[in-house]
Amino acid sequence: MSAHSLPQDYLHVTFDEPGTPDVLYLTRSQLPKVEEEQVLIRVHAAGVNGPDLAQRKGVYPAPAGASPILGLEVAGEVVALGSKVTRWQLGERVCALVPGGGYGEYVVTHADHCLPIANGWRDSDAAAVVETFFTVWGNLFMRAELKMGETVLIHGGSGGVGSAAVVLAKAFGAKVITTSGSDEKCEHCVSLGAELALNYRSDFVTPVMEHTQGRGVDVVFDMAGGDFINQNLKALAMDGRMVSVAMQRGATAEVDIFRIMAKRIRWTGSTLRPQSVVAKAEITTQLLEKVWPLLACELESSTQLKPHIFAEFPLYECAKAHTLMEAGEHRGKLVLKVQ
Repeated sequence: MSAHSLPQDYLHVTFDEPGTPDVLYLTRSQLPKVEEEQVLIRVHAAGVNGPDLAQRKGVYPAPAGASPILGLEVAGEVVALGSKVTRWQLGERVCALVPGGGYGEYVVTHADHCLPIANGWRDSDAAAVVETFFTVWGNLFMRAELKMGETVLIHGGSGGVGSAAVVLAKAFGAKVITTSGSDEKCEHCVSLGAELALNYRSDFVTPVMEHTQGRGVDVVFDMAGGDFINQNLKALAMDGRMVSVAMQRGATAEVDIFRIMAKRIRWTGSTLRPQSVVAKAEITTQLLEKVWPLLACELESSTQLKPHIFAEFPLYECAKAHTLMEAGEHRGKLVLKVQ
């Protein structure tokens, strides 16, 4: 599709006031303008993520200049190019990190935040890995510097981000321990490659220390926050690293500072959406160089990197997808299909 054949407006999800999933509805708006370093993507599929739910509730507003429309990851076809874009061609299939606007028929994003869709992958598969792979790579590998042979404790290993963390850590030679909220979800984590999966509703520190023969883990990938922080510090080895990517158990914690000092622990974290264009482009580059070759690999062992999609919904049923995610009963990713 060339730029001159594009429609004047397009269908997308919106809401007037923050609230429960039923505030979401479809409307039409003028097609977004493509800046000189951006591409316009006709969306075929969009991933559903925790930040989408938080934005709908009114607790995670879009950054200045970003689209207020929900949706941070998409897959589809490039249908218009900014004047300075040379990397992509019209008609190419891409998946992309977007600053907002994914829940719609079209979305604009920076050209350097797009990646090719791996051979054999559906649009739904590709849309389901972007935000999670960016989050995991940027935090677990770039910030926490997880290395081959190290042991990592991943909380919430059955969810979208957690499952991506499990399979990527395993793919790059780490030993994985994970926690989840039910025995069934723990079994799912083991199927993804975790050596040990623990129900976080009971003590996880003791079995982690037993499994590591009293040493502790090198890295904690934490999506819990709250009361888990001190437990994580106990489970970490000397010179361990902890990276925070979410706060599902609370945004504040009473921290044992001496334990951080005594173990020489490094604690970092980040949010993805507010990061600069340059920072996101650097993550894109590393994913393209180090992870994307594994996605195209035909070896049977590489199939674990393909996401487990728990459910797909048409765009007009986005409220059902949000309701399901809030219930916390899913294992893997939820995807919206855009017709």
